Amino acid sequence: MLKRVFFKHFLIAITIISLASCSKFRKIEKSEDWRVKYDAALKYYEEEDYYRSGILFEQILPIVRGLPEGEAVQFKFAYCQFYQDFFLLAAHHFKVFYETYARSEFAREAQYMHAYSLYANSPVYNLDQSSSMEALVAMQTFINRYPSTKFRDDATKVIDDIQQKLEKKAYENAKQYYKVYKYKAAVVAFDSFKNDFPDSQFNEEAAFLKFMAQYELAEKSIYSKQLERYQEANQFYLEFVDSYPASEYLKEAEKKYADSLEKSTKLAKK
Repeated sequence: MLKRVFFKHFLIAITIISLASCSKFRKIEKSEDWRVKYDAALKYYEEEDYYRSGILFEQILPIVRGLPEGEAVQFKFAYCQFYQDFFLLAAHHFKVFYETYARSEFAREAQYMHAYSLYANSPVYNLDQSSSMEALVAMQTFINRYPSTKFRDDATKVIDDIQQKLEKKAYENAKQYYKVYKYKAAVVAFDSFKNDFPDSQFNEEAAFLKFMAQYELAEKSIYSKQLERYQEANQFYLEFVDSYPASEYLKEAEKKYADSLEKSTKLAKK
């Protein structure tokens, strides 16, 4: 019983404090003195209340632009967006900052955060990777401009992660052609993948599937094209075996190769 009474009083106290806080914020928000809003925004920012801080910074941003306080407002407002997971808005405002305050001691950090915000907004690998590409270009530009920056290690990790995401996306796209029986497109896609990602962990399976796709293409081709396509499949198998002599896919590939070799030999005799 005592616990219930205490809990009830606790909730009432929290509600009263919350209402008082909201009332105080509304008064600040309606104030015509930008300095009142500026001081309150800084206080909210220090308390990690990025929602209220961001609202006040946004209100005074046009007023303080060109004033000494403008730099701090623009920089902290960008972080308010970032900490609330509004990554595209954060990227935009960090970019505005380093372009507007190019000589600021925070310009370098803002350029890094612009790229990092784009990276934070990028989706998982199986979705459209346009934002990942944008983040990659922005982060590489940052490293090229500031090769000795303290953010270099973190920036490099971001670039590596994006490249792995793009690699996975490209490989899954190539595999998808194979899965839906578009074998000619699959062969081209696996070739492109190997050229774009020569050190990929997926290249062994890609080489195997490239051979399999070519074999299936030959199987389903009209008679006049079968010989050439079986011969290409044979060549792809030899390239696969030469590169991966101990591959886990070797047994399955050998069976198809034996069949492909037999059929190409018969077709050549005719």
